[in-house]
Amino acid sequence: MHIVVLEDLNSERMLPIWIGVFEANAIALKIENISTPRPMTHDLLKSFLDKLNISIEKIVVNDVKDNTFFAQIHCHNKDQAMTIDSRPSDAIALALRVEAPIFVENEVVKKAHSLKFDDNLEDSEKL
Repeated sequence: MHIVVLEDLNSERMLPIWIGVFEANAIALKIENISTPRPMTHDLLKSFLDKLNISIEKIVVNDVKDNTFFAQIHCHNKDQAMTIDSRPSDAIALALRVEAPIFVENEVVKKAHSLKFDDNLEDSEKL
């Protein structure tokens, strides 16, 4: 498992979220600005959104239950606004590709504060 850490730029709050290796790779490729010879899944999804004229307004990590985080992708086209349920890792990978802001609801930060995290981060890499 890998960890993505969301940091509040206006305070010292941080939220670690455990994610899978493939999702971590998708996020790292974008952060490191590494291109691939063929589109990755999140790049493909971005292409669909572009072709369908759907814009992502923001993503919100909106809940945590039993150590599992939940997110929503807030998007719209010219006719309607939509909210799509998502895993935070997929929402983050997509947000990075469309340059959408990432938010975490205050209640999630409060709930996550009581979660048990492994402090052993010696094998971690900061991106």
